[in-house]
Amino acid sequence: MAEPEAFYERISENRFVSTEHTRGPWDAGSQHAGPPAALLGRSLDERPGARTDMRLARVTYEIVRPVPIRPLEITTTVLRSGRSVELVEATLAPEGETAPVMFARALRIRTLEEPGPAVADGPQTPSPGETADTPFFGVPWDVGYHTSMDTRFTEGAFREQGPGTCWMRMRMPLVAGEEIRPLDRVLVAADSGNGISNVLDFSRHVFVNADLTVHLHRHPVGEWVCVEARTSVDPAGIGLADSQLHDEKGPIGRSAQSLFIAPR
Repeated sequence: MAEPEAFYERISENRFVSTEHTRGPWDAGSQHAGPPAALLGRSLDERPGARTDMRLARVTYEIVRPVPIRPLEITTTVLRSGRSVELVEATLAPEGETAPVMFARALRIRTLEEPGPAVADGPQTPSPGETADTPFFGVPWDVGYHTSMDTRFTEGAFREQGPGTCWMRMRMPLVAGEEIRPLDRVLVAADSGNGISNVLDFSRHVFVNADLTVHLHRHPVGEWVCVEARTSVDPAGIGLADSQLHDEKGPIGRSAQSLFIAPR
């Protein structure tokens, strides 16, 4: 049977099979953190009984260890439920194991029944339609995250050091047979900020993000999400990748990643 053109296949309400499209660039047996972040985000927002008058405004991920390309199970817990805000946690663990590989904690905020005033900036970067496809850096396997996303840089490139601005688009659904949600598009891309804005030679340094926080004042419209990223590094080996997130209408939020940096 052919591999499905999706990052995951759903087994049940909270169990998923990981496909090779989740594979990251550093280890053939581990996932890029973008797809599992999106999977956890969807579970936080669409769990059974979730209020439809609330929307995810902030989510923080703790990446305990690399996510293996294996069947995964998600558990969600409501930590606080109020009239206008709620705090929800989700854990991701390989099936059959009790120790999670990722945690996610989200703040969901109630939306207004009638539209209120809008204060927002317009487009700040060239549109993806004005930008050519940009190749990924060299990856030693044929299929993975690098082949499952369209990438178009308006500033920088994966092979260049320094700040970068990159439009990203999913080439396939997050879950086989299910539509792509706006939140999927943001979260599958947001973890790429440190790669987009790398400031050190990949061949001489390793820089790994142990967390990811995404704030959204608006969910995206359209197929493309833009990550405008900058990375700062301290001599002690701790860094920060700070990104502004956009769609074609303008900014939608920010993401940040704490980095561990060391010589290879």
